[in-house]
Order: sequence, then structure tokens, then C-alpha cells
Amino acid sequence: MLKQHFRVCCCFWRHFNLVSPQVHDDVKEIFQQYSEDGLMTVNNLHTFLIEIQEESDASKEQAQEIIDNLRHLHFFPRKGLHVEAFFRYLLSDHNIPLSTKVHHDMTAPLPHYFMYTGHNSYLTGNQVYGKSSYSPIIKALRKGVRVIELDLWPNSRKTGVNVLHGGTFTAPVKLNKCLIAIKDNAFSASAYPVILTFEDHLPQELQTKVAQMVKRIYGEMLYQPKPDSQEFLSPEELKKRIIISTKPPKEYLESQSQDRDQLNDQSKDEEEAFQTSSPEYKRLIGIHAEKVKSNLRESLRLEQGKVRRLSLSEQELKDAAKDHGDHLVRFTQQHLLRIYPKGTRVGSSNYNPVLGWIHGAQMVAFNMQGDDRYLWIMQGMFRANGGCGYVKKPDILMKVGPNDEVCDLTRAELLEVKQTLKVKIYMGEGWLRDFHLTHFDWDSPPDLYAKLSIVGVAADSITRRTEKIDDQWEPAWDEEFEFELRVPELALLLIVVNDYDTLKEHEFAGQTCLPISELRTGIRSVPLHDRRGNRYRHVRLLMRFQFV
Repeated sequence: MLKQHFRVCCCFWRHFNLVSPQVHDDVKEIFQQYSEDGLMTVNNLHTFLIEIQEESDASKEQAQEIIDNLRHLHFFPRKGLHVEAFFRYLLSDHNIPLSTKVHHDMTAPLPHYFMYTGHNSYLTGNQVYGKSSYSPIIKALRKGVRVIELDLWPNSRKTGVNVLHGGTFTAPVKLNKCLIAIKDNAFSASAYPVILTFEDHLPQELQTKVAQMVKRIYGEMLYQPKPDSQEFLSPEELKKRIIISTKPPKEYLESQSQDRDQLNDQSKDEEEAFQTSSPEYKRLIGIHAEKVKSNLRESLRLEQGKVRRLSLSEQELKDAAKDHGDHLVRFTQQHLLRIYPKGTRVGSSNYNPVLGWIHGAQMVAFNMQGDDRYLWIMQGMFRANGGCGYVKKPDILMKVGPNDEVCDLTRAELLEVKQTLKVKIYMGEGWLRDFHLTHFDWDSPPDLYAKLSIVGVAADSITRRTEKIDDQWEPAWDEEFEFELRVPELALLLIVVNDYDTLKEHEFAGQTCLPISELRTGIRSVPLHDRRGNRYRHVRLLMRFQFV
């Protein structure tokens, strides 16, 4: 047993006995079942992978590779694993709960997929005073974001194009720097297409400049639709391509006129310039965007054979879901719907993405520079499908009944329970390696507990928590929970670990969010992340997932 000492005042010390993680009884029992004479051979491990971990496609070569990757352990036997080595394997990166490979059908049209989407992707901080830069764009692309938003404005001399949040005090960045950063990083995390949504505030001559700049920088990477193109292509067909989505200039002028009372003098001066749009710029547009009309029902009309994208604010979505929920679902079966944060989120906070997802919205746009709970949920959704940034929508959102009816997931409590997820949380480790000794408490080790929440339709949403384990860096909770799920296809498991404190707010100690439909069953090592979604090097949980 290890001891740890904390100085209190000048001459007093507090002493704590630290319990090292022990091989759990469940693990010992499984090891005994799948070992011979205290040793788990390649054949034993192969059988374990198939029967306990339910990896039906596991091979003996895979089992051998696992054993080979553990040979660095000083107590490692040559012919297989003993119980301690098996325990370390279970806690290793070779045993994570999600597949790292793309495994969804990627040949359906784009509206059949949720897309990892950024909002004001160039901002480093808040929406009013934040600096514009290409750096957050690079970070987003490297994390798998597939939809990048750029607001295009003339520079002070009206001779070039800047990217900034118009009508605010945000500092600009040159458009060409953003475009080059996108080219250099677009496919670093995923080979599937990157969509650039332009919010265009440019006169004709600058539109032409943008068109020339985009074609020069992207070359063959740029997707330019054929004049008679009337349908969405698939992510597979658009691999390694960059797609421009914006309002055609004529429509942009009309939408500006509708909001005339909000236009400043500069924007009014620009209206005349929009009268003659740049043909070269119009030919860039791979996905035509539209502004929602005063008659929402008219905006949600279905147009066969037309490539369209509609945008709604989060508040407009809430209003539309009350009266036009079925029309939203039908619209998103054929066209793209983008949801964006309301303008009052000046601190770059986010909103609950679930309402957009249950209505089929493909582009639920988020501020990626934040660290809020909803961003953790967004990150969790796009850990699915190998983290490629495209997640195929479940069939329940794509079906249409004989009378043109669609499933109303806002009333999911009327559905039967489809699946029950059983979760056992054994223990956690790694905090003492990733955090300073006094990070949580200056006079003692942390008192850690875990919260497990189902995020999804309202009927499935619930939160459970473990007991706190006092004064231990490596807590052993050994608790089990069951969650009944009516729509498991859209459910996520959000796990948050906190340090319990009686005098102040409980302190964050790690989080992760996992798409339930993608969970690999069995005993798994679950890495945790910081508030911004960056993975800790050593902090992880040992958990077991079963569907009953």
C-alpha cells in the first residue's frame, strides 16, 4: 500500500493510504475461464474476443498482435498473458469502446448524413471581440469537422476580401490565408468532402476575385457541378473534394433587402453592386443556400432533383418543430438543413443539438472554440463511424409511411423500449499522472465520482451517478446501471467525472461521450478528455457494456 503526504499549515502533515488498482473479481473470473494453468494463450485470447467482447470478426492474428504489443511489460510471459498482463490489456488503447474505422454506407446522397459542422469557424474567442484567424479552422479540420463557415467582407480599401464577424469588433483575417489553411488540412483527419459555407457580403468585382482565388488555390480539389446537375452526390463520390455552399448573389440581394432595417450604410451601398452578379462566382456554388422565407411552410417545400440548403437559427428551429416538425423531417430526407446558434450567444456557447438531429438536420453548426457540455455531446456524436465527420442518419428518420407520415421523435415516449444498455463502471486511473498533486485539493487526494447520462430523445434521457470514493487517485466504484432506450440509434452516453467538494462547486476531472449504437460490448478501456475535448494521456475508466 502506497502512502501520500500533504503539508497542512507549517508543521503539520496529513497522511493517506493509497490503494493501488486491484484486478477486479469479474476480470479474475473471466481470466480463469479463458486461461490454462494461469496463462491466456493466443487461442484463449481469440476465444475471449469472440465470446465476451462479441467481436465476431476477430482473428487469431489479431489476438497475437495484442500479445505482441504487451511485450514491453516487465512481468510479461512469452507464451501468453498472465492475469496482471491481461488486466493491463483491458485498460490499454488496444481495447477502446469504439471502432476507429469508417463502417457506414458512404454511397447514399449527402442529405442522408449528419455532418460535423462549425459556426463562424475562424473565431478564436467570443462573437463580438474575438480575433479572426485560420488557426481555429486548422484545429477543427484536424478534429474531423467537415463543414467550415467563412463570413466574407470587403477590406477597408474595397480591393480585397477579409473574413470576420460583420457588425462586431472582431479583428479580420485575409481570405486567402483561410483558404490555404483549409487546403493544407482538409483531409488530414478524414478523406470525406469538406463543405465551405460562405456568408457573402461582397460586390460583384470582389465575387469575381473570390472565384479566381478559390479556383487557383484548390484546383482539382474543387467540386464544380455540371450545369445540369440536379441531385446530391454521395460522400464516397466526393472524397477529397471541397464544395462551396452559399446563396446565389441574386437571392442574397433579396434576403438583404428583407432585412433593410438592419443594414448599415455600407451594406446599403453594396446593394447596387449585387444587381449584376458575377457569373464566375455563381459557377462555384456546389450547394445552393436559401434564406428562410416569412412563410416557413413554403421554405420547407420539397423540390425533386434540386440541390438545396436551408438555414434556421436555433430559435427558428424550436418554433418550426412545434408546428412543422413533420415537414422538417420530410425536407431533410431530400435537402440539407443547417441550424446555427442564436445571435445572443456572444460568449460562443452552444445549444442542445438533439432537437436538430431528431428532425434530421444534417448541419447542426457549433462554436468549436468553447468547452460546454453541448460541445461534448457534439464531439461524442462524431466519434461514430471512425470519426470521419459523416454519420449516416438512422432509418427511423428516412422512412415515410403510406400516407406520407414520418416518425415524430418529440413523442418518443409512445414508442416501445427497443433496447436496454447495461453499464458497469469498475474503476478509473491516471489522474495522478496527468494532474498535479494538489490540483483538486491542497490537503488531500480527490474524492471522485462519475455521472452517467443518456443524451437523446426526451423519453430516453436520464442521469445516474456513482458514490464518491474518498481520498483516492484511482477510485474503484464497482457499480452497475441499466438504461432503457426507445431510440438507441440517436442516443449517446455522456460520462463526466468530478471531484466532490462540500464547500465549493464540484471540480471537473474528465469527460467523454460515446454514441450508443457504436459501442463495442464487453469490458473496455474508456479514455477521458478535458473540457475542450482533448484526450488526457493516462486518465481512463474500466467499464463493461452489455445490451439485453
